[in-house]
Amino acid sequence: MKKIILIFGVLSLLVFIRPLLGMNASSETTTITTATNQSVDSNEDKTFVSEAVGGIKQFYQFTGFANAQSGNLIMILIGVIFIYLGIKFDYEPLLLIPIGLGVLIGNIPFLPGYETGIYEEGSVLNFLYFGVVKGIYPPLIFLGIGAMTDFSSLIANPKLMLLGAAAQVGVFVTFLGALYLGFNLPEAGAIGIIGGADGPTAIFLSSKLANGINILPDGTTVKNLIGPVAIAAYSYMALIPVIQPPIMRLLTTKKERLIRMKPPRAVSQKEKMIFPVVALLLTTFISPSAIPLLGMLFFGNLLKESGKTERLADTARTKLIDIVTILLGVTVGASTQADIFLTKDSMLIFGLGAISFVIATTGGLLFAKFMNLFLKGDEKINPLIGAAGVSAVPNSARVVHAEGLKADPHNYLIMHAMAPNVAGVIGSAIAAGIVLSFLG
Repeated sequence: MKKIILIFGVLSLLVFIRPLLGMNASSETTTITTATNQSVDSNEDKTFVSEAVGGIKQFYQFTGFANAQSGNLIMILIGVIFIYLGIKFDYEPLLLIPIGLGVLIGNIPFLPGYETGIYEEGSVLNFLYFGVVKGIYPPLIFLGIGAMTDFSSLIANPKLMLLGAAAQVGVFVTFLGALYLGFNLPEAGAIGIIGGADGPTAIFLSSKLANGINILPDGTTVKNLIGPVAIAAYSYMALIPVIQPPIMRLLTTKKERLIRMKPPRAVSQKEKMIFPVVALLLTTFISPSAIPLLGMLFFGNLLKESGKTERLADTARTKLIDIVTILLGVTVGASTQADIFLTKDSMLIFGLGAISFVIATTGGLLFAKFMNLFLKGDEKINPLIGAAGVSAVPNSARVVHAEGLKADPHNYLIMHAMAPNVAGVIGSAIAAGIVLSFLG
């Protein structure tokens, strides 16, 4: 076998170097080279060199180096920054790392006409992106969130649900701001939901309203804003530890930050089982269009609390949500191709997203202070927990807890903050359903 391989290798080498050496493979003896043969060999050498150079040039034309635009490089840098923030600073790594890698995938340059990206019919990424465009992934994410969430703190202190509702003011203020900047009604609705600080909800609503497919009564087609809206929502969710603390310190006094809330009462298992059923009926009667999100949220929670479907609950909160998060993150990231993402509209969306987070945080904090005007003694609430009403479970609750510990190392706010936090998830879904019912 070794001899056969050696012989095959020698023959292959001879065939390859034959044009270089001017050899005739069938020739067994050395002949006298004439002037004419020298001329022919010289021409053959030149032909080989020119063909080789032409082949190299053609190969180069198909590489990303030849087709890279400045926009591709900018988006690749953004993708690297997302990955860096997720790894180095632990900013929502389960979201930013898949999205960041997706941004890299979506911005590899191709020769025009040879793309295989997310917008090319029949490509693998295009099939995976179907779950984003049709709003399939967000409800599955909500199923997993429901299976992970403990609503005990909200059940124990229902009035804190008002803080989650108050934080949704960011949705409607951002909606008005988008209209002022020239976006049409469906586009403004999709942009406004960024203020809910809930990535799956933002993707769900934008897939329904601003998907690049819907046609308005005047004949114009709405823009595809799924990528910019999703990236803005997840970016600011990841940056909550940076955005919220200065606002919290600005809008609360030292005395307010020192308020100690009485421990929440113990919640029975029976209450936990009843809650998802009652909450589903109440919220979906208010906002029927939010059934895909709220239905899956409370279904997941019922799986968790029933005590009879632990296997299903475990699958929903681990394997299922992990798989969907991977697909959602990578495809959303890959949808941010430079020629589509780097536009004036995207920059405006990012600006509105930042404003919406500030307004939502402010709304929760100020409403907590307002509630304290009517509460006495140990019923008063620490206004810091109002900031957790922006959803982003459980990141915003952790930020509230950290700020509370800075003011008083023995003041543990995490359980109290979880009440408006999960209320914010419900509130953002209701807000999305209301917007969808009017504009869908």
